[in-house]
Amino acid sequence: MKNEINAGSMADIAFLLLIFFLVTTTIVQDKGILVKLPPWSDEPPEITQLKTRNVFSVLVNGQDQLLVRGEPMQISDLREKTKEFIINPANAPDMSESPKNAIISLKNDRGTSYDAYLAVYNELKGAYAELWDDLSNQRYGEPYTDEMPFAQRKAIRNEIPFILSEAEPTSFSEENTE
Repeated sequence: MKNEINAGSMADIAFLLLIFFLVTTTIVQDKGILVKLPPWSDEPPEITQLKTRNVFSVLVNGQDQLLVRGEPMQISDLREKTKEFIINPANAPDMSESPKNAIISLKNDRGTSYDAYLAVYNELKGAYAELWDDLSNQRYGEPYTDEMPFAQRKAIRNEIPFILSEAEPTSFSEENTE
């Protein structure tokens, strides 16, 4: 008489374990940066002349260093300088005419690290978030949130629109040949 192990129920047990792990496991999804892209068009874009005073140019090089409006800057100073540029409280002639005219231009080098890009993007977006929050507190006495009425959010976003222009990344060698 041979001693055999009955393996008939092994498939059932394996199947139950598989179902258990599928049901109890969560799959993490990368959310990325939520950006609304313009609709596709075969027509060439209109060439619009912008006043240089309304453009806040932010360049990030391959060593993750910032050049903001031609001046070196630390990422830690970017949010405050962006807010100052957009609002222009002193009505300076080299800053935006109004928040509606302010354009943030972001350009990266191909060697820019993703962490540096995200840090710069977060500071620029954070500047707008703080400005929206300040305006909401002034007007409605409450912070700017997704729970506030749509009309109030729209009024704030109309007064301080988020205008960020991202250029195609280039390398320094391409920049020097243009």
